[in-house]
Amino acid sequence: MKLEGRIALITGAGSGIGRAIAQLFVEEGAQVVVNDVVLEAAEATVRAVGMDGNRAIAIKADVSSSAEVKDMFDSVARRLGSLDILVNNAGIAENLKMEETNRKAEARVGELMSGGPIRTHWDITQEMTDEEWHRMIGVHLNGTFFCTREALKLMSARNRGAIINLSSVAGLRGIEVAPHYGAAKSAILGFTRSVAREVSSRGIRVNAICPGWVETPMTQSMSPLFRAFTISQIPAGRWGQPCEIAQTALFLASDDSSYFTGQWLSPNGGLFTS
Repeated sequence: MKLEGRIALITGAGSGIGRAIAQLFVEEGAQVVVNDVVLEAAEATVRAVGMDGNRAIAIKADVSSSAEVKDMFDSVARRLGSLDILVNNAGIAENLKMEETNRKAEARVGELMSGGPIRTHWDITQEMTDEEWHRMIGVHLNGTFFCTREALKLMSARNRGAIINLSSVAGLRGIEVAPHYGAAKSAILGFTRSVAREVSSRGIRVNAICPGWVETPMTQSMSPLFRAFTISQIPAGRWGQPCEIAQTALFLASDDSSYFTGQWLSPNGGLFTS
């Protein structure tokens, strides 16, 4: 029961990694606020973790909206009184144009295997719309900022807390199929380091997780060939499971990581090493 008596808010917890974190945190004794942009998804997670409203509650909010985030944290303050842990997990993939990406990926794999030059070019940045760029940055980076800002107001009242930001291996090495995603995830790392230094005097720790490829609803639309190609680059020979990322989050949320702040941990099966 490493989180006994603590209150945690997890954004984007309606499925995937966020749901796995919520499940584990409840098992470890935390009272969990499950956030998602779709209320039904958040409520499904509350049911999935098998706890009543005293241990897990669902709150709808779009983290890219400053106003909705403020309302969410005001609700947490009224209902629960404080906050010990924030996990900035919310993310999107709907504007990654996976059908086109799969087609180009398969063509490039074929060209690579044939030994010939790569003739199929990604051309993603030059074709990206302002809307696609702003939406990706809005959810991942702005959402992390909006939620962190409000969480710090609650944590500072007691000079303690832990904030965990979900970055990505894409933020460490780049990702050619989603430059806007890579940019957002890289910026989250810079934000993590800066805020960690800022709030250390208050006893608040800020760290990041940089997962590699993970089995989630966001990645289910990848074609089998593209998926096989990514696995060929991973020494562990497989994608990760949400529960494995959740265990990393538990470590960073608990007192086991009391000497960690401003750091990133990357469960990625060896895809990226440094």
